[in-house]
Amino acid sequence: MSALSPLEELEGQLRGERLKVDVAVHNFSVRELVRMIYDEELNAAPHYQRKFRWEEEDESLFIESVFLGLPVPPLFVATNVGFQWEVVDGLQRLSTLAHFLARDEDEARSIGRDAPLRLTPLQKLTELDGYTYSGLPKNLQVYFGRQPLQVISLTDKSDQQVRFDVFERLNRGGIQLSSQEVRACVYRGDFNDFIEELGKDSRLSSVLKLQRAHQHDGTQAEQVLKFFAYKNFRDNFDGKVEIFLNRYMSAAESGQFDYPTEREIFNKAIQALYDACNGGPFLRKGTKVTPIVQFEACLVAAGELISEGADVELPPPGWLEDQELRASSTGGTNTRAMLRRRITRAKELLSGRA
Repeated sequence: MSALSPLEELEGQLRGERLKVDVAVHNFSVRELVRMIYDEELNAAPHYQRKFRWEEEDESLFIESVFLGLPVPPLFVATNVGFQWEVVDGLQRLSTLAHFLARDEDEARSIGRDAPLRLTPLQKLTELDGYTYSGLPKNLQVYFGRQPLQVISLTDKSDQQVRFDVFERLNRGGIQLSSQEVRACVYRGDFNDFIEELGKDSRLSSVLKLQRAHQHDGTQAEQVLKFFAYKNFRDNFDGKVEIFLNRYMSAAESGQFDYPTEREIFNKAIQALYDACNGGPFLRKGTKVTPIVQFEACLVAAGELISEGADVELPPPGWLEDQELRASSTGGTNTRAMLRRRITRAKELLSGRA
């Protein structure tokens, strides 16, 4: 039997990947889309809201475009459990429509705005300047509410990694979400809520000193995710951190996760590191931010000692400068063997066996 040519292999790979993606195309009126937001059939992803919002000038220009019937890019949504749609791309457009159609201040506040949108000076339809939707003549309200928008939905038949890829690719352009923020939108559920809650722990904030850009982008929640993933799922690690974390997030959300026990282990582990750092940041000499890989290994090590019923001791002076720990935590060490090596050394340092 002859071997496949490179082109045939490519075609086979393409067919396989396309089978993981299932989309549907829909057309909805402006009024129907806004109703779906209020009825929570459309989830406007609060993780995105805190990152980015159009100014009222931008909103007004978008409303003008809809009035004029100018081409508007399709909205992209993903189907969640219960068939709720979550906005992947087009949040600002949908939020603007809901803001404009709000009938009063109470309705505006229900979507996080102070008042209904009053159109700022427009480029074409200058006679609409200063109007709110409720102030328009009835015939214009009807006309605007009937304007169609296209919606492309990624159905629940598409696998979770594909959903992650779609979120990440579509939102990289304007919002620059971190991988964990994308993860929080894709893998929604009890486990995501759990790690976000633990990510706000004041002791974690004290020991984890981050660059300003990473202080509000989900990095702390990701450290909690890594703690459980490296502790419970380490045999599945192959060096591809992002995919590994996605797989664990999906497994934890859909499988058996002992929340009370794992919470207790995390609390004791972060307290141990907090004590080891005297309540201050986890820093090596001459550094201003926490060495993340080294920190991850030490937190997991503390958690494993606690899980094994062993005591976590105060480490020896200068322990963060330990040569073995540093050598297994620096560049080029993202392998399963190196992960095991640095966690093993951290356990020695935190158990009094160094």
